[in-house]
Amino acid sequence: MKINPWMSEYTRWLDSPSLSEDEWKELDTIRGDEEEIRSRFRGPLEFGTAGLRGIMGAGIGRMNVHVIRWATQAFAQLIVREGDEARRRGVCIDFDCRNHSEEFAREAACVMAGNGIAVRLFESLRPTPELSFAVREYGCTAGINVTASHNPKEYNGYKVYWSDGAQLPPQHAAAIARELETIDIFTGVTSMDFDEAMQKGLITMLGADCDERFMANVMSMVNDYETVKKVADDFKLVYTPFHGCGYKLVPEALTKLGIKHLLCVPEQMVIDGNFPTVVSPNPENPEGFYLAIDLARKNDVDFILGTDPDSDRVGIMVRNRQGEFEPVTGNQTGVLLLDYLIGAMKRAGKLPKNAAALKTIVTTEMARAVAEANGLACYDTFTGFKFMAEKMNELESAGKNTVIFSYEESYGYMLGHYVRDKDAVTASLLITEMAGWYAAQGMTLYDALLTLYAKYGWYGEKTHNLVMPGVDGLEKMAALMKRLRQTPPTEIAGVTVAVRKDYADGNAVDCATGAVTPMELHGSNVLRYELADGTTILVRPSGTEPKIKVYILTLGKDAAERDANLAKYSAWVETLSK
Repeated sequence: MKINPWMSEYTRWLDSPSLSEDEWKELDTIRGDEEEIRSRFRGPLEFGTAGLRGIMGAGIGRMNVHVIRWATQAFAQLIVREGDEARRRGVCIDFDCRNHSEEFAREAACVMAGNGIAVRLFESLRPTPELSFAVREYGCTAGINVTASHNPKEYNGYKVYWSDGAQLPPQHAAAIARELETIDIFTGVTSMDFDEAMQKGLITMLGADCDERFMANVMSMVNDYETVKKVADDFKLVYTPFHGCGYKLVPEALTKLGIKHLLCVPEQMVIDGNFPTVVSPNPENPEGFYLAIDLARKNDVDFILGTDPDSDRVGIMVRNRQGEFEPVTGNQTGVLLLDYLIGAMKRAGKLPKNAAALKTIVTTEMARAVAEANGLACYDTFTGFKFMAEKMNELESAGKNTVIFSYEESYGYMLGHYVRDKDAVTASLLITEMAGWYAAQGMTLYDALLTLYAKYGWYGEKTHNLVMPGVDGLEKMAALMKRLRQTPPTEIAGVTVAVRKDYADGNAVDCATGAVTPMELHGSNVLRYELADGTTILVRPSGTEPKIKVYILTLGKDAAERDANLAKYSAWVETLSK
């Protein structure tokens, strides 16, 4: 009888002396549960440009110390091939608040040290942007960040960075994936005892010095201390880090800005990888703000700020004209911030003559309208800040543009030149400065948003997540993308598809004539449909979660038409999963 390969791997793990007693017991409890065994052992977590991300537990398809060591050995071999100088410059390693994050970070440090690579390890949890900063500041060859960002508590992840402070470019991620195929997860890893590595100077600790350097750069981004000072006696805000890394540096930045009335949600200031007060620690989910809303109502506060567990994403809520708290989407926050930054930098004499903004292909076109109306160039990139970092480097190296702001719709914003990733610390600072400036004009951020719609048009955006969990999830995702390519829609919700774009092969098809035009952007599994009424719909498999994301970008003559468009196209999106 033929034994399934995942069953063979399961047996190999059970028989391995590398397993701890707890790991062995965990695997022993699933004997006879073929579906669970298949889920854990049908194959390893896929190593992509975002590194690894998955549910914690024993098995080749889970996040655990063995997978961490294995991935780090592959990464180490890539660094070693760069030469002795690359080993000397070494890696910086950071971790978030999640269960096992510090343990995984220390294991990664030990493997790097075992391969003769110098390690700068943060002494305790730090925000993701500080890791990106540290890689650049200390001239490291690479970086590792143990985090699953905004995912639920069951998850953890392993993000990898290169010397520019951005996440790995595709060619390096592919090289690591190839290395993994040659390394046995138990016998192919070289590690060094942590204390021995410390004694030999291969592992050194990062702490307050890096914090000070990072925060000096963050505070250099302030444009208008004086206006904040004018409203400081009355201006109030509520902040929550959702049990994560923002708990220290975000309040510190806001206090240095001059905020006198900063109310932090006490229950969520507690560092806890179980995230006991929320189902999901994601600022994109308004339900997670219930404690913040309660605190805001009790203290007559109009503005709420929340950062995710690794403090690379930030979400806000504002009180509307009916007195209810309303979430401001990532698209809306980005537009508000871009418009404000242009004005604030002009007033401060800091706006470069060749200023530009970056956004992703799935981010609102309202950002382009704001940028171009103010004389800025606006460029699209693929989703992921590594692509924005590449574009920033390309534009600035050529002397073409100076990028002042980069963002994507999923609550990520990059400002300044000291970080090459999403940065909720700096973004929180400047969003608060913006809220204070509008307060000085007698306006809330809700008022400001309505003003922008009246000025630039009633843009609307909605993202649908077609979740496809389970062992067959990836197959279902691939099948849907294949179907859309083989039988592309000619109309959507009764509206003609004018142009069809496939970013995988980089071709744009005029649906009326059949003419094919090559696009500058290519090499990503994304489909784009541009409709006759000006609406754009994009379909993109997530790189980190088992779901396909469908983005609706539309424009109405007023709020009612915008909302009707979103409802109409949302109904079509729902048919895709059937």
